[in-house]
Amino acid sequence: MTTEHQIALTPRGYDKIEKELERLRTVDRKEVADRIRDSKQFGEFSENAEYEDAKIEQAFVEGKIQDLRRILQIAVVLADEDIPTGEVGIGSIVTVNDIAAKEEWEFTLVGSVESDPDNDRISDESPVGQALFGRKAGDVVTVAVPDGKIKYKIVSIRK
Repeated sequence: MTTEHQIALTPRGYDKIEKELERLRTVDRKEVADRIRDSKQFGEFSENAEYEDAKIEQAFVEGKIQDLRRILQIAVVLADEDIPTGEVGIGSIVTVNDIAAKEEWEFTLVGSVESDPDNDRISDESPVGQALFGRKAGDVVTVAVPDGKIKYKIVSIRK
């Protein structure tokens, strides 16, 4: 169980954040420094748009590095035994059936930090995640979405 100052991450999510941090530190940081150095040749800093853009990008990269370091410091990586299969929880792979559309959908429930809806990694804070969290296979839930309401039946929960 995590405290309010911890973030639960799947092993895959932790690895992804580590790789992004490494890329920011070794590639992006160097590219921005090169842009700053190169932009100095365009004249006065006060009238140098290239320099200003590079400095803004540098601030963004450094902020992102700080954010990712903080996440990794407070992260709790879920062990296989921490991932629930009796009910929907963080790390669970859930198969649901959209009752009206008669379509199945499989996704992994994750914390908001590693949410990626395009790759079926759904946040526990999203409407779908909130509706399904703690529910069991066979349960039917109604999820409010912008187009109305969708009913899902939980088909299975696995690791």
